[in-house]
Amino acid sequence: KEVTEVAITAVEKQIYSLIVINYANPDMVGHTGVMDAAVNAVKTVDYCLGQLLDSISKVGGTAIIIADHGNAEYMCDEQGSPWTAHTTNPVPFILIEGEGRKIPGHGTKVPLRRDGCLADVAPTILEILQLPQPPEMTGRSIIENAGYDIQQNRTPVRMGL
Repeated sequence: KEVTEVAITAVEKQIYSLIVINYANPDMVGHTGVMDAAVNAVKTVDYCLGQLLDSISKVGGTAIIIADHGNAEYMCDEQGSPWTAHTTNPVPFILIEGEGRKIPGHGTKVPLRRDGCLADVAPTILEILQLPQPPEMTGRSIIENAGYDIQQNRTPVRMGL
């Protein structure tokens, strides 16, 4: 909860272009193999994330929710024994676009690629911040380019106003 309080204070100041935080609770507790502790950790992060997203929404900011690996979502193996290691399960990439600061070139809809990977997170953040991506970065933004259709041989339509 301390991390959330500090982050909310930083968000409310509205002086930072980017704030990165890590909720380590589910990962750390997941390594213990204790199901009740993992459930409590996830509930705590859920509550804290709700508070943080409320504060981001109030200032019109954009949020990205991402994990670098799984852990607490798989607490027991097939035999019912505790599983305490990281998993390689797919992790979510959730983009919540702020009302106050729209992502340029996308209007009200920001389409995301479904084939993203962790190397694509930093390029996505750079795109949102309108900063150039260094050539050393091999990933590409998860945000799809705004699409449009080109229609050949269109017949003009006469309209009266």
